[in-house]
Amino acid sequence: MNLGDLGAEVIKVERPGAGDDTRAWGPPFAGTESVYFLSVNRNKKSIAINMKDSKGVKLIKELAAASDVFVENFVPGKLAEMSLGYEDIKKIAPHIVYCSITGYGQTGPVVQRGGYDSIAAAVSGLMHITGHEDGEPVRPGVAMTDLATGLYTYGAIMAGLLRRYKTGKGLHIDCNLLSTQVACLTHVAANYLNCKIEAKRWGTAHGSIVPYQAFKTKDGYIVVGAGNDHQFVTVCKILNLPEVSKDSRYKTNTLRVQNRKELTDILSTRFSEKATIEWLQLFEGSGVPYGPINNMKQVFSDPQDQVSDTVNLLCHMQNHLHLLDNTQWRY
Repeated sequence: MNLGDLGAEVIKVERPGAGDDTRAWGPPFAGTESVYFLSVNRNKKSIAINMKDSKGVKLIKELAAASDVFVENFVPGKLAEMSLGYEDIKKIAPHIVYCSITGYGQTGPVVQRGGYDSIAAAVSGLMHITGHEDGEPVRPGVAMTDLATGLYTYGAIMAGLLRRYKTGKGLHIDCNLLSTQVACLTHVAANYLNCKIEAKRWGTAHGSIVPYQAFKTKDGYIVVGAGNDHQFVTVCKILNLPEVSKDSRYKTNTLRVQNRKELTDILSTRFSEKATIEWLQLFEGSGVPYGPINNMKQVFSDPQDQVSDTVNLLCHMQNHLHLLDNTQWRY
C-alpha cells in the first residue's frame, strides 16, 4: 500500500472464488467488500490465479519477469512446491526483489506454523506488557505487529531496490511477525537483556518516566508527559502545585519513578478537579507534551488531522478501491 502511495503499480494475486480472506472480515461492509479489506488494499489491482495449475504458475512467472518486486506470505516452502519459490523466480527474473512475509521466518523449529497478528503479539511478549498493571493481558486496538512488519518490509524493499540499482542483482528478503515485534520491544527488551528486569504492564503509564500517562479529568482523560525535570516543574505550575515541584522526593525523574504512587495520587486528584477542555487550555503553549484521548469522531474532526495527507488518503480510500473492482482479471 505504501509503495502504491509512491506510485508503484501493485497487482494483488488472490485465489479464485472467495479471494483474500479479509474480504469477508465484517461487518461492517461497503457494498460487497468488508471495510477491513478496503482499509488495507488501497492502490492495489487484483487478479485471481489458481497457482496449483501449471497455467497459473506460468502466468505468475510472466508477471514476475515484468515486475520489480515479488511479495509473498505463504508458509516457508509452500511456493517452492509450486515452482514459485525464490530460486525458481530468480531463474526467470534475476533482477527481482523477492520478499517473504511469514509468522516466524524461514528457519527454526516452528516456521511451519501459520502467523496472525494476535498470536505474534502474544508470543513476542507484547501482550504481556499491554494492559492495566493489575489486569489481564491486552491486545492493542489495531494490528500493530502486522503493521510494523509491513513497515519493516517496506523499508527492506526500498533498500533492496537501491541495492539492485547499484548491482543489477535481485535478492531474497525475509520479514516475519515474531522478529518484528521482538525488535519493537525496544527498551523493554533492553531492560531484560541488560539488567534481567522482567517486564510488567503499566496501563497508560511508562516504566521509566513519571509523570507520563493518562489522568482522569472531571469529564474525560488527558495524557501528559514530563520527559525532563523542567517539564515536571511546568506541570506542577499549571496544576498550581508549587510545593510538589519543590519536594525532595520528586526533584529528578529517577526519584519520581521511585515515588511513583505518591506522586501520581497527588496529580490524579488535581486533574480530577477540572474538565478536559480546561486542562487543555491551561497546557496550551506550555512546552509540555499533552493531549486528550479522542474517540474516532474527535480524531477526524480535529483541525490538525484535517490537514494530514494520511487522513486525506483514508477519506478517499473507497474511491481508489472502486478501480480495483474494475480491473480484476480471472484465470
